[in-house]
Amino acid sequence: MNATLLAVALSLVSAGAYASAAVAQSRLAGRTDPSTGVLRLLGRGAWWSAVGLNATGALLHVAALNYGPLTLVQPLGALTLVVAVPLGARAAGRRVGRVEWRGTALTLLGLGALLLTAGGSAPHETLSLPEALGVGAATMAVVAGLSRPGARPGLRHAAASGITSGVASALTQTLTVAVTDHSGGPLFSWRLLTVALLVAAFAMGGLLLSQTAYRGGLGAPLAVVTLANPVAAAAIGLALLGERLQGEPVSLVLALLGTAAAVRGVILLSRSQARHTERGDAPEEPVAVPADPVPSRVVIGSPRRADTTPLAPEPLPAHASG
Repeated sequence: MNATLLAVALSLVSAGAYASAAVAQSRLAGRTDPSTGVLRLLGRGAWWSAVGLNATGALLHVAALNYGPLTLVQPLGALTLVVAVPLGARAAGRRVGRVEWRGTALTLLGLGALLLTAGGSAPHETLSLPEALGVGAATMAVVAGLSRPGARPGLRHAAASGITSGVASALTQTLTVAVTDHSGGPLFSWRLLTVALLVAAFAMGGLLLSQTAYRGGLGAPLAVVTLANPVAAAAIGLALLGERLQGEPVSLVLALLGTAAAVRGVILLSRSQARHTERGDAPEEPVAVPADPVPSRVVIGSPRRADTTPLAPEPLPAHASG
């Protein structure tokens, strides 16, 4: 019981760190030219602040996975929305609207229903090397498909970010269980080394994908990330780690209802962000406009403004001065 409470407490603090990082990334994305490369972002203090917050959230999340099952810890990441929505609204100098509250509530209720259907004791099973490689290959194929050019790139990148983060968490559980298991076996092996490399790759990939997704606003992409993350992790837990739903028939219905509520919450948040884009909500700090702006691209939180500097009058011809 104490271990479960500790897992919940660590997950709460982790969600707060992730929410702060998401808001920092959104503000940075709003002040950055969409064509800015990753190398230029590495030279900005705001970027490293977001990286530090994400690292803190990740470490706390790993600790929570050591004390609680995957089906308990992952859905608690939905609390990121509870913190991030008001933080993002405050950063943009506005109040949280009723539609945003309703969308957030539906998303949390939906994920809460999914949490109630999950069960099981502390983690014991781990992924084998072929299973870990198969999960990694399937994840990269899905991310490649979501990253292709097309409509709604923000939501697709958010889904890819959530999937990679969820897979990284599932792989991290294999590491934590294997390292803390004292039943025997080598502490260091090719399997653990491969899983560790996959965790690092997917964690960094999820961070970069979320940075791209937040260029179109915070609410809907963050909701998609929050929804895709536990879904991906739960799929691995149910398919490969022996986790089961509590009360199979009833739990399936409850899980479907929870999924529908969460999807509805995502739609409400998406519509709310679209309205803020049309009104041109902007943060208080000055917006950095690139030298070659693209008028057709509008970034939520940093609308491009026309140059209002008065033009210098042209000199009068010499014959008109007299």
